[in-house]
This record gives sequence, structure tokens and C-alpha cells, in this order.
Amino acid sequence: MRSPAVQSTGASTPARDSEGCPIDRQYLLATLARLLSIPSPSGMTDEIVVHVTHELGTLGIPYSLTRRGAIRADLEGEHHSPDRAIVAHLDTLGAMVKALKPNGRLELVPIGTWSSRFAEGARVTVHADDDRRLRGTIVPLKASGHTYNEQVDTQPVSWEQVELRLDERCACLEDLVQLGLNVGDTVSIDPQPEFADNGFVVARHLDDKAGVATLLAVAKAVRESGVPLPVDCHLLFTISEEVGVGASHVLHGDVAELVSIDNGTIAPGQNTSEYGVTIAMQDSTGPFDWHLTRHLLALCRDHGIAHARDVFRHYKSDAAAALAAGNDIRTALACFALDASHGYERTHLDSLVALGSLLHAYVHSAPLFQRDAMKLGPLADFPHPPPSPDPPSAEHAVTATSSVDSRSPASSERSAGK
Repeated sequence: MRSPAVQSTGASTPARDSEGCPIDRQYLLATLARLLSIPSPSGMTDEIVVHVTHELGTLGIPYSLTRRGAIRADLEGEHHSPDRAIVAHLDTLGAMVKALKPNGRLELVPIGTWSSRFAEGARVTVHADDDRRLRGTIVPLKASGHTYNEQVDTQPVSWEQVELRLDERCACLEDLVQLGLNVGDTVSIDPQPEFADNGFVVARHLDDKAGVATLLAVAKAVRESGVPLPVDCHLLFTISEEVGVGASHVLHGDVAELVSIDNGTIAPGQNTSEYGVTIAMQDSTGPFDWHLTRHLLALCRDHGIAHARDVFRHYKSDAAAALAAGNDIRTALACFALDASHGYERTHLDSLVALGSLLHAYVHSAPLFQRDAMKLGPLADFPHPPPSPDPPSAEHAVTATSSVDSRSPASSERSAGK
């Protein structure tokens, strides 16, 4: 199935599920196409929230909403505690009108953290107060080589160096006022999706709509299999991750394990698996939970899921927001591959399926520690690492040195690492 709004590089349908894979690839791609068609920059997420709740209703999964619209859906397990959650975010990058300019164009500031380098040339929609939607393009201040010659190549990169050119007859500030435009109008960026027959998906806003589509595909697989889960699992869909809030406002204190879904970057110096799932060991806020990350790695090995480990220097996710809000929970980050994150992004269906397969295995696995059901508790089954070896005493050190000295010359060389 292909969405009519999706551009295709061919006529055939995407590859079907491999034998034994729980994830419906066709459903995942169709769901992703629908999500991409709904603009949802941070602060303007109502439409996509309603869409996802309808999808959850179709799957027969109960849900509830926070005041602002973050979604908590519930997959009931055989036991209610210690329960777990998986989180993905519905909001994307965007922009906002900073000023109405005398030349009839609009000054912008970003919603979320992204470079104006990736905004240049983007087709956009301005969402005015009266529900009017006006189309336009983000262009550099010096947009024509015929006018500015080589200056188009030396113009600095910043949001002060771009402007929004509306597809309207507007040449002055008064024209913009007549169109009903105001400072603070939200600007959504066109996703420009393409779904290739070889599995590649290229679009803006794959972060994190590809993660959302994968989580819904996991939910569908769980519901259709009828296999009971060992404990309750909450599916969380947040609405302000791109502005740093994320899962700080939807946990309500009853979750012991939280797995965040987000992107792993394809770039020199990174170890992300382009066609598998990547387990993040640390991001800019510090290491993820030792036991939960290694549990995910073990599930990948046990189920034959292509995977890698990575460490991210300039990265935060819903999990970081949950911890910053004071939640005492174990967190992990499972990533799908993403090239050119926060730009014109690319992923591959195999990576999304690997992520979905891992999450499907995770929700069917037993909780890590029963004591995690309690906010405070005894030592109980708290993990007991093996004792660290005692450092050698001075007496032992002398004895060891004497022993090495008494060996043959060849043995002494090996001991010295020569």
C-alpha cells in the first residue's frame, strides 16, 4: 500500500515481511506516510494527536491524554507491576514568524534546534490565527546569483540570513497585515517524502515519525498475536521532545523501565547500524541504565536482530527529559538509523523493522527486577555485581616481581609485554 501523497521511485510494492518477523512492513510504511502528511511542529500537535488516538482505537488499544495532548496507551499484561513504557514523540521541527518585514516577507526563528542551512529552499505552510494556511518558501536573503553573483556563496548561515517568501501578492508590511499574518504564527515545513522500492525512505521529520510508525506496528503485532505480555506496557506519545520537555509529563510515577525510541545518526565517527537497530550506551546527559541496555542487547542476540552500540555526544531524548523531571526509572534508548538528522533525512525499512522486532521481543520479556515495583525497598533482588579483585598488597607485589625475575628470559619478555 502506498499513500497517494507519497512520491515513489517505482511502481512495485515494498518488500514483504521476512519469515518469522512480527512486524507488518506494509502497515509500518502506510502509517509513516499518513503521519508525515500531518504537520506537527512543537506547539501545534493537536491534529496528529487525534490521528494517533484514532489509530489506537482501530487497534483496540485503550488510551488517555494529558491536558496538552500527550498520549498514554495501555497494553495490559498478566501483572501490573513493575510496569514498563516505550516512548516516541509526535512533534517535529518547525519555525515561527518573528517579524513582518517591510519588503513583504517574513522573518523566522526556529522551533526546535536545527540549522537554517537545512531550511533554505524548503516549501512551507504558514498557519494564521483564522485557520488560513498560506504557502511559501524559505529563501536566503541573497537568493539569486544573477543579482548577487558570488555573494550567494559567502552569505553566513543563520536564521537572520533567511526569510519566508509567500506565494501571495505582498510587497510591503501593510500587505502582510491585510493577509491576516501576525508575529507568532507557526510555520510547518513540508516533509517531501519518497518511499523507494529498495527500502530507503527519504523525508523531513522522520525524527520521530518513523519511530512512532514503528511503535504502532509493534502494538499491532502484539494485539494480533494474542500472546499475553508478562507485565503492563504503556505506549507513550509525547508532544514537545524537540523543545526539550518530552516524557517529563506523561509517566505519572508508575513506570520502572522506560525505552525511548529516536534516531541514531549515520556519520563519520558514529557506530550506528544503518540497516539494524542501535542501542545507545550514552548521550550528552550521561550513560543509560547498565542493566536495561544490556537486556536489549541480549534480546538482539537471542532473536538474531541486526544491531550495534553507539555513543552520542550532542543528543538528548525523551528519556533524558523523564530523568530531568525527577523520575527514578531505568532508561534506555533504541534507535533507527537516520542520515542527515534534522535536515532532509533518510532511513531504511530494514532498520525500522529491526527496531520493531527488538521492541516486540522486549515487551514479551520479563521485567528486570521485581523490587523495581517499589519506589523504595530492601536490597532484595537488587543486582549484585561480582566482587572487585583486591589490589595486591606490597608483600604480594614483591613476591610477584621475584617470581617474574626467576623466569627464563623469554618468559620475562612476555611478562613485560615485549
